[in-house]
Amino acid sequence: MKPIICTYSEGTDTKVAVVVKEKNKIKVLKAATFDVVQPAIELEDSISGLKIEGDDLSFEGSGGLKTSVDRNTAISSIALLSDSLKEFNLKKSLFALAVTEPSLYYHAVDSSKVGKSSRITQEIIEDIQESKNVLIDKQNLGYVELSDGSFLSVFLGNEVAGIKLISSLAHYNGRRYYKISTIKSAEVSLAYYVAKRKKFFPDDQSLIIYIGKEYSKLIFLQGKKLKHIGSTLDIGTLNLHTYDVYFSKILLEMENGGISSLDNIIVCGEDDSENLILSFYGTFPEANVSRLQFDEFDLSSVNAETKEKFSAFSIPAAIATEYFDEQEEQYSGINLLPKYVIEDQKVFQFAWHGFAMLPILFFATFFITLKILNNQKIIRQYQSQIDEQTTLLKQNQAILNNISGLEGKINGFSRTQAILDSASVGTGIWSNMLQEVSHLLEMKKSIWITKLSNDDTGKILVEGYALNKNALTDFAFSIKTAQLKSMVFESLRDKNAYKFNLVFDLSTFQKSLQ
Repeated sequence: MKPIICTYSEGTDTKVAVVVKEKNKIKVLKAATFDVVQPAIELEDSISGLKIEGDDLSFEGSGGLKTSVDRNTAISSIALLSDSLKEFNLKKSLFALAVTEPSLYYHAVDSSKVGKSSRITQEIIEDIQESKNVLIDKQNLGYVELSDGSFLSVFLGNEVAGIKLISSLAHYNGRRYYKISTIKSAEVSLAYYVAKRKKFFPDDQSLIIYIGKEYSKLIFLQGKKLKHIGSTLDIGTLNLHTYDVYFSKILLEMENGGISSLDNIIVCGEDDSENLILSFYGTFPEANVSRLQFDEFDLSSVNAETKEKFSAFSIPAAIATEYFDEQEEQYSGINLLPKYVIEDQKVFQFAWHGFAMLPILFFATFFITLKILNNQKIIRQYQSQIDEQTTLLKQNQAILNNISGLEGKINGFSRTQAILDSASVGTGIWSNMLQEVSHLLEMKKSIWITKLSNDDTGKILVEGYALNKNALTDFAFSIKTAQLKSMVFESLRDKNAYKFNLVFDLSTFQKSLQ
């Protein structure tokens, strides 16, 4: 179980008790008292390794400190506190604080001003605002029911010395914070502890007197319920000269609280000596005067001196008892832990709407992750299809390349065939033409050809000689498109001849070919 470090500060006097719950008993691991100067400023994280002059450093009991260190130096005080608690893992421990005036304020509210239980807190806040002109956050307010049915409200002031002390201790050790679990009213917790430990009759009027080093507390009970909390007395073991001062203060507070007599007086704190008890017997002879006992605490881990003076740690012991009873749901007490401390101690600095967003963020993350995984699966499927199509494309491209080669060959064959066809047709025309011309010349033996040619327009040019003018005319008329361009008389050896130029169209013989 985590150690609970219970602290109580009053003036420069700070008491610390480190406890755990073992076998239904609260075990005290360490109890120490310090003269601590409350830091006015936040300590820097780099402060460490302080040098303490002199040889006056000593321990009271198991952990108390007496030192000649300069008490005006807050850093030295924190260093001493840290050194005393170094055996404990503070970051895994819980701090329980007891506070009193001036960090804490009390305000009594008459039962007639309070309505139904669901409205008690709000009506107390309204009464405080009306009477003291102070606006209180309901989370910083606690209350207890007094023996007469009225309510005693408890709320914190602007600054709480205990919170500053724990914060400075955390900063000194390089931590952002130490976990503060609860903040209790010193007087209310001590009243609860005494009422639990002592057997009182319902009508008994009892006084708890707590004597500190600089201050003292007067707490009145009726039966087992709180009756009245007196004003803090500016007297203690350091400035007390006679016990008679207590008696006058007690009588004044009895009058203020409407208490006629005392049946029980319980003494605790720094002084529970026999002389003090005998003095109370002399002033209140009808009262049963006793010391506060701590039989339910296991003090085996502390030395004999601490056991003997353990009454000085009455308030840390009281808040430890109340804390564990709350954990076991035996009691519901006051917890004045401010909201800003709760927020500072969160691992994640979220407001309520930030925490409300966490489920949405979780489901959004889950949905987005699922969507991404599904998309990745689809992408892999598409990528597989793309790979298949790419392979197919390469295969098709190879086939297309083969087809292109074949197309080239086919196109070349077509062109060759066309040329051959063209040549074949031309050859047939010339053959037909030559055959026709040869036939004509065979019939007309007096004509012979010396030159046969064609031009770009498809015209055939014929040059030759004829011995007979009429034969030449017949030859020209035998060809349909023939034109006799010239006929010139010319002697050829010993005979007369006619030189001629004849032109005809080669296409004339194409039809006859077909």
